[in-house]
Amino acid sequence: MQLPIDRRYASTHEWALVQGDEVLVGITDFAQDQLGDLVFVGDFTTGVHLKAGDLAGVVESVKAASDIYAPVAGTVIAFNELLADAPETLNDQPYEAWIFKMKVDNIADLEQLLSATQYQSENE
Repeated sequence: MQLPIDRRYASTHEWALVQGDEVLVGITDFAQDQLGDLVFVGDFTTGVHLKAGDLAGVVESVKAASDIYAPVAGTVIAFNELLADAPETLNDQPYEAWIFKMKVDNIADLEQLLSATQYQSENE
């Protein structure tokens, strides 16, 4: 499993990538592989404030549905609308395709998430 080292990882299989004062959130390659072919990404609400671990939305595959959680506390400011028509993008490019964007309460909270090495050792 090759993991980008430029982001942090939640044990619930979300990744978080800092972009300025915002954070992009997506799912890991491990998560998309476990789910299989994705057919739906949605139920994300912009403008809502979430605590770390709160339900942010869902992804559904031909095999199962899976909840997507906020990796840190903050406000959801955008949903990647491209995924509404092409959810399979998460299968093809799990580290390029973000699902939602957050304005985080405290950027330092990302340090509580797993590094690429820690995430990889948890999921081997």
